[in-house]
Order: sequence, then C-alpha cells, then structure tokens
Amino acid sequence: MRLGLFGGTFDPVHYGHLLLAECCREQCRLDQVWFVPCGQPPHKRHELTPGPSRIEMLQLAVSGYAPFVVCPLEIERPGTSYTVDTLAELRRTQPEAELFFLLGGDSLHDLPGWREPARILELATLVVVRRPQSPPPDFSILHPLLPAGQSAPRRDLVVDMPQIDLSSSLLRERVATGQGIRFRTPRAVEKYIETHGLYKK
Repeated sequence: MRLGLFGGTFDPVHYGHLLLAECCREQCRLDQVWFVPCGQPPHKRHELTPGPSRIEMLQLAVSGYAPFVVCPLEIERPGTSYTVDTLAELRRTQPEAELFFLLGGDSLHDLPGWREPARILELATLVVVRRPQSPPPDFSILHPLLPAGQSAPRRDLVVDMPQIDLSSSLLRERVATGQGIRFRTPRAVEKYIETHGLYKK
C-alpha cells in the first residue's frame, strides 16, 4: 500500500487541507492519505483546541471518502509530537506500507532543523507540495542529511496544487470576530464549531 501521511494541527481543518491531500493522492498514486493531527507540537504557536475535538472535526471532514483516514497516533501519545517518532511507529505497525510524508513547500527549508531529519528521509519518501507562482523546491538543502557521497537516488516528489487562500488561523480569526466560515470548511465542521462554541473570544 502506498500510504501518504499528512501532519498538522488541523485547528480547524479546512478545504485547503483536503485539496492538498487529494492532489497528493492523485499525483503520487497513493492508496490512502492519513491525516495525523499533532498532539503537542515542539513550537506551539497558539493554544490548541483539545485533540479529541480536532479529531472529531477531521472525521466529519473526511467522512464518506474511503481514501482519507484520521490517525489519532500523536494525540494518544503523551509528550511532544515529533515526526520522526510517528514515522518510526507507523513503519513498525504498517510494515507492508510504503510511506510518503506530505510537506508544504514552505516547510521544506525548516526540515533540517527538525528532530533527526536524516532518519525522516530514511523512513518515508518526501512529497513536497508547490503552490502556483512559487519557485521549484530547493532540495539541495537536504544534501547534508544524506550519507557521505550519496547524491542519488533522491527520494522526493513534487506535487502541484491550485492556489487556495485559506489557513486555520484565518478561520479562527473570522469566528472570533463574528464572521462566517461557510465554504471555507465542510458544513459539518462549520456546524461542529458553532455547536461547541470553538474559537470565540
């Protein structure tokens, strides 16, 4: 099985996340894409909505579409969430799967600063998503992570996706200021946010 792994806080999930996952599924011929919501990220940027709520919103967003699966591994695992630990655990529990790690082009530059980046490249094939008008990903930044003398094969793929100007922070801000989020996230997620009073100041 060709298994794509898409990590993030998903606070909340929106159509940009879903479109990115589908573009990767199509262009990389993935059998499934697993959404892996982060439990406790190393560099927390805002107070996260509790993990169970983010999982429920993801499940509502992907309901009825078999190639998309919600994986609660990082939410259930105590402590800080590190990608390398997640990939190692999935390599152990899914030995028959070929792992593909989905990464936004803007995050590629940060990868060498993550925990055990060379190990990440060993565990999974890197899939980098490029948005319209953005320059091609610069994979030379990964060269220092490879064993001495190894320059090929380079285990990475590039996926193009349409421009969609959405972010979780934008949705949180709109809810906090009383603006609507219709057509920015699935209706079931929108209703969940309303029902549970999420993101209101």
